[in-house]
Amino acid sequence: MKYNKTSHKNYEKNNMGYINSEIISEYLKSERVKLLSTHNKLSIPIINRMYRKMVNGINFDNIKVCDNLIIDGHHRYISSILADIDLGWIPSCKTSATNVYDWTNVEFVDEEWDTELKIQRMNELDAEFNNISIEKITEMTK
Repeated sequence: MKYNKTSHKNYEKNNMGYINSEIISEYLKSERVKLLSTHNKLSIPIINRMYRKMVNGINFDNIKVCDNLIIDGHHRYISSILADIDLGWIPSCKTSATNVYDWTNVEFVDEEWDTELKIQRMNELDAEFNNISIEKITEMTK
């Protein structure tokens, strides 16, 4: 992952560190967006948690891509664009049920999709993957 401190500091200063749909829409107009979505809706709270982890140096698994389509890793991809971090891509396959959505048609919702238990489990996995304490991970996402 490559992190650009300058753009992150500007983002934090101008937007108080909370990502909303307007900020996401603005960033999706950038040249950094190389992949298309196969989801028509994404959760802003999940994006916020991942963004906070990324800007604090937490590493994530590669996203799964088929041609120029995200198969798995939509929240990670958006978070990485906001954090100006390059994530790795690994090849994957699409199915006949795979739909493609232009980012202008993807809805970013304020709804929390993860339960407290799932958030805790993801934090535990991230702590283990990055060899840091669960307390540090939890603090990053507040």
